[in-house]
Amino acid sequence: MRERDRWNGPLTRTTAITAAMLLASSARATEGLVLEPDFRVTLPLLIVVFLLLIFPVNHLIFRPIFRVLEARKDRIEGNRARAAALSQQAEEVVARYERSLREVREDAEDDRRARLEVVRSETARGTAEVRAGAEREMAGAREEVTAALEQARAGLRAQAEELANEAAGRILGRPLS
Repeated sequence: MRERDRWNGPLTRTTAITAAMLLASSARATEGLVLEPDFRVTLPLLIVVFLLLIFPVNHLIFRPIFRVLEARKDRIEGNRARAAALSQQAEEVVARYERSLREVREDAEDDRRARLEVVRSETARGTAEVRAGAEREMAGAREEVTAALEQARAGLRAQAEELANEAAGRILGRPLS
């Protein structure tokens, strides 16, 4: 049986209650019972007790409590100072990050503009080359058309002369030479 269970049994409780009833005495009122304290005796006694207890209570209770409170205050102030320093460092890191992000964006924008300018110049150069080629082809085609036109005109002139001679020969009834 456990030690604790032995002292918590019903027999032990009954024994304790019986002993308390036998040892208790009845309360009796006396004729000289005074309920008002006599301050001439009580006040100096209370002052002496207070003075005797203030130093041990101060040493055993108040000083340790104040030490703990002071240490807690110092810890809190230290934590606040660390938090402020960390906050400042975080702000500096965020500022550096934003600055570098802004620089990267500016560099990317400059690079994009440079590439766009290169593409535009290449497009303009390509367009100019195509235009020049088209103009050369058009000039060649014009020359061919002009030559064909001249050839057709010359052919038409010859045919017109032949037809005119033939028509005149029919009209006159004799061939024209």
